[in-house]
Amino acid sequence: MENGTTNVLRELQLVEATLDEVLPCVTERPAVLSEAMRYAVGSGGKRIRPLICLYSALAVGGQLEDAKYPAAAIEILHNYTLVHDDLPAMDNDTERRGKPTVWAKFGEANAILAGDALLALAYRVAAKATRNVAAIVGVLGEKGVGVVQGQVEDVEAELAGRGGLGIAAGEDAPRYVGDDFIYVHKTSDLFIAAAQMGGLAGGGGEVEVEKLGRFALNLGLAFQYEDDLLDGDGIYPREKTERLVHETTAAAIDALAGLPGDTEPLKALAKRLIGRKV
Repeated sequence: MENGTTNVLRELQLVEATLDEVLPCVTERPAVLSEAMRYAVGSGGKRIRPLICLYSALAVGGQLEDAKYPAAAIEILHNYTLVHDDLPAMDNDTERRGKPTVWAKFGEANAILAGDALLALAYRVAAKATRNVAAIVGVLGEKGVGVVQGQVEDVEAELAGRGGLGIAAGEDAPRYVGDDFIYVHKTSDLFIAAAQMGGLAGGGGEVEVEKLGRFALNLGLAFQYEDDLLDGDGIYPREKTERLVHETTAAAIDALAGLPGDTEPLKALAKRLIGRKV
């Protein structure tokens, strides 16, 4: 594939083909584990994180194929977090994306183990990158820990009815002090990992990777604020949330200035996430 204007369907096909390559065959023993892993990763989703990873490789002057394994790795790790989030001890959800959750379909123990296996597999797949392997795995580890930190605080906030984080003062302030920490870690951290892994896989240097990190931090916040608008349960008043969506999206796009490759796919992705319906 060449640099330049990209076709989202083409990139999604690359992601799906790579995931199919690296996930265990359903006949691999124990079959229930292999089936649960494939079910978790293959049950839908927007594939936003792997797209960010692929496009970040382009943004530093690399090729889409440079980042196909890191892209698959971030999607696998993302789905591990969803498998564990859905468990009875966490959100106790029985349905995701219109289908039974992994624990509802395969049992709680198998869901825990499938999540564990997906986490381990993510690192194995990230290590298949053709350059900057240690740095790529390091980013995945750092942000993988970050998303768990965000989840811990989210669980604590839920148990405390969110009052445990302390009510903030002022119409324009977050309703609960500390919620932005949750947003940064539960949402933005995996966006940052996707972008920086893609940049590293594409041959980007320290400055380029830092720019991609700032892009992804702001894009992750914009994504979460948009979710708040869809769900009607954000930490800010609706008017401020709408403003923050546009401000953080603009900040994300601005962060791409000066990158040596094609940044249009990242810009188009950021704009496409504004006003989404799901």
